[in-house]
Amino acid sequence: MPIPKAMPFQIKVINCSRRYKFHIDILHQPRAWENNSLFRLLNECSVCTESLKTCGIVNHGCTKTNIQLTELHDRIPSDDFNIEPKRWRSVAHALLRTGVPGGRVCCLGGSHSLGAFSLAVLHTTQQLSMGLGILKVEALDEGHLVCVKWEDGSESSYPCVWLRDNCQCPQCFLPSAGARRLLFEDLDVNIVLKKVALAAPRKISITWPDEHTSEYEAEWLKKRCFSEEARAVMRADLFLPEHQYWGSDLQLPKMPFEEIMYNDESAYKWLCTLKKVGIVLLTGAATRQGELNRLGHRIGFLRLTFYGPTWQVQDKADANNVAYTTGRLCFHTDYPVLQHPPGVQFLHCIKQTSAGGESEVVDGFHVSNKLKKQNPEAYQILSSTAVDYVDVGVDYCDFAVHCKQRIIDIDSRGQVIRINYNNATRDTVFDIPAEKVRSFYAALKEFNDLLNSAEHKFTYKLKPGDIVTFDNWRVLHGRQSYPSCSEVTRHLEGAYADWDVVMSRLRLLRKKVLNRD
Repeated sequence: MPIPKAMPFQIKVINCSRRYKFHIDILHQPRAWENNSLFRLLNECSVCTESLKTCGIVNHGCTKTNIQLTELHDRIPSDDFNIEPKRWRSVAHALLRTGVPGGRVCCLGGSHSLGAFSLAVLHTTQQLSMGLGILKVEALDEGHLVCVKWEDGSESSYPCVWLRDNCQCPQCFLPSAGARRLLFEDLDVNIVLKKVALAAPRKISITWPDEHTSEYEAEWLKKRCFSEEARAVMRADLFLPEHQYWGSDLQLPKMPFEEIMYNDESAYKWLCTLKKVGIVLLTGAATRQGELNRLGHRIGFLRLTFYGPTWQVQDKADANNVAYTTGRLCFHTDYPVLQHPPGVQFLHCIKQTSAGGESEVVDGFHVSNKLKKQNPEAYQILSSTAVDYVDVGVDYCDFAVHCKQRIIDIDSRGQVIRINYNNATRDTVFDIPAEKVRSFYAALKEFNDLLNSAEHKFTYKLKPGDIVTFDNWRVLHGRQSYPSCSEVTRHLEGAYADWDVVMSRLRLLRKKVLNRD
């Protein structure tokens, strides 16, 4: 059966042990296989890091066992289909030899028939498997450590206190809740094992001094390996820390609003892009209030603040927020006055003024990294000085909020995790020694200048029906002024969501869309 040209589908290789998947978006259009660098790479089983990065694959170095989720665009010939299953069988084998334990290949088609070719691919490759086996297990460090030697030649070491703490038996673990039942006061932090043995090729058994027995599956153990590389893979899998930095050259990602509302694959792509790029524009929403409530239900629920579950950005008399005026808004993140500022912001354009009112955004993480290189001292000041913020007024209810935040918030690894900068709500109270004030202002001035440089900021104008969704911890936003009028000429509805809620939905969609265990 001929395959329709330009009809897309996906082939994915699933790394069961690491919960990573490899995607290839296929467009059926003529192209010689000799020019297909992906096929040549896989067929040659080359694991050169730079070559893999060029093709969009990342190998994390865990004894060649990890291929990170990646999207590639490739083309395959639409004629002579009989030879294609052989080629894709080679690709599958190459991927598996490159190190995808328990991998398999399958097609994700739409409602179209993919014909004999895709069925052949499924038939010849879906059952390929390289189960993760254990060669040997032994006790080390006088019984305080368990060493597992894997079939692929790698080794993993597990502290016994951790193994006992994470026993998966019904007495110690409640599967229905996915929660630990073992009380910490009942855990001996100096515990040593009595005996360790292979219970099966893919399972180990440990007997403890009190004769309690624990069993651990190979896949479960491998995923929780304590090596630096394995932990980096797990962090990436759980938290998607990869960032795509941008400046004035931003290609603003756009997706249809209704599509992400009803299509799980589209919703998953939206949230992944939001996490990686920091901003996505949804188009085609109705020009009425309430669309953000629908969006909130799509991900879980919206964040309630002192301005309500949603709020209306328009020119208001006696405005209780500078956003409710027609003046220019400088770059800022919303709500640094809260101990835990909202992670994601939604702004829905219901009505737009004909003159002015353009939106501006800047990648705060990218600018922070620039500042660190350009002026490490200024970066150190902004990442260590607690700045006072204040917000007092009446809206959803009356409020009087005070908070201290570092403008550049970093984690224990020194990576920027949040920008807390809102000049409008920065308090007149400044709780630092007087001799440090001038150096702080100089550092903030340099940061602010970088934010506003033409090289870094991106300007666009929302149209009625547009909903801009962005990372409020990373992307600073602003607005150009627009003419004041007796009637409302510009109306945006706004809302927030916490990253906890967004990431929860992302993981659930990933499991559903990619068949992740």
